[in-house]
Amino acid sequence: MNHALQKQRTRIQPCIVGVAALVLAVSVAAAQARADEVVPPPVPAEIRVPEGNVAFMAGHAVGTQNYVCLPAGTGFKYTLFTPQATLFDGRSKEVTTHYFSPNPEEAGTVRATWQHSQDSSAVWGQAVQPSTDSRFVAPGAIPWVLLKAKGHAAGPGGGNALAGTTYIQRVNTTGGSAPASGCSALADVGAQAFVPYTADYVFFKGP
Repeated sequence: MNHALQKQRTRIQPCIVGVAALVLAVSVAAAQARADEVVPPPVPAEIRVPEGNVAFMAGHAVGTQNYVCLPAGTGFKYTLFTPQATLFDGRSKEVTTHYFSPNPEEAGTVRATWQHSQDSSAVWGQAVQPSTDSRFVAPGAIPWVLLKAKGHAAGPGGGNALAGTTYIQRVNTTGGSAPASGCSALADVGAQAFVPYTADYVFFKGP
């Protein structure tokens, strides 16, 4: 075989391999991007986010809604004092923790809080509108809710995974409702109830 032709073929073969590897990498990246797309579920009209906001992250929460028995009017009532949950992504990887804490942008007003598990950035949200629409909300489940972001904080290392969050939706809830008994007399004041729940939280950013 002609030596020049042999050299040419030797150069072409690595190029073909390189192109094939590049195509495969792009295909995998595209598939991964599709897998990572956040598609919000249908929700009642009253908790839809305003136009222009786009979902960028979602997590499945597993935890408890924590109540304490307190006086209320002429009687007594279980009052939520904090949720306590961990949110996981579709690969069962921890995304955020969820609880109540003081919002530094509102002089310490206590708000629902989500803290990112990787970079420790945080967002605080205020409930705008709940929904108990029976077409969506399961019997005995806590309401679905639209929350508006009221504060943000970067992580200690400058993490900003939750920066720019504008709205959060709590959807697909199960459980979590306050107990129907155990808070009806003065002797019950201070009693606590930790009620298991699950929910999906969808995080949105503005345009």
